Amino acid sequence: MDADWSTFVLSYWVRDRGVYSLEEGVRRITSAPARVLGLTDRGVLAPGQRADINVIDLGELRSLQPQIVNDFPGGAPRYVQRARGYRATIVNGGVNIEDDRHTGERAGQVLRRVH
Repeated sequence: MDADWSTFVLSYWVRDRGVYSLEEGVRRITSAPARVLGLTDRGVLAPGQRADINVIDLGELRSLQPQIVNDFPGGAPRYVQRARGYRATIVNGGVNIEDDRHTGERAGQVLRRVH
């Protein structure tokens, strides 16, 4: 399961191994995949662009063990993998995550397809 790939890039390849600078690690999990997917309005902090902002404590950043939750329709299972070290996640001006916990805010939207 690769649900923690962004946390892994920042905690392992940036912080622990020093293979990438923080800036390069962030680029690899933001603008680089956005460009591959053709999402030209995402991946950078700039006027007119869509962006989520993560405020992280790099020293505390780590993935937790995957868990199975049964929250799909009909109680179907799926894996989730949470993390520690995310102080805030801001989406469209709303704080979705604060101190590793979901606030109940749902300011984003599901991206169904790329035109």
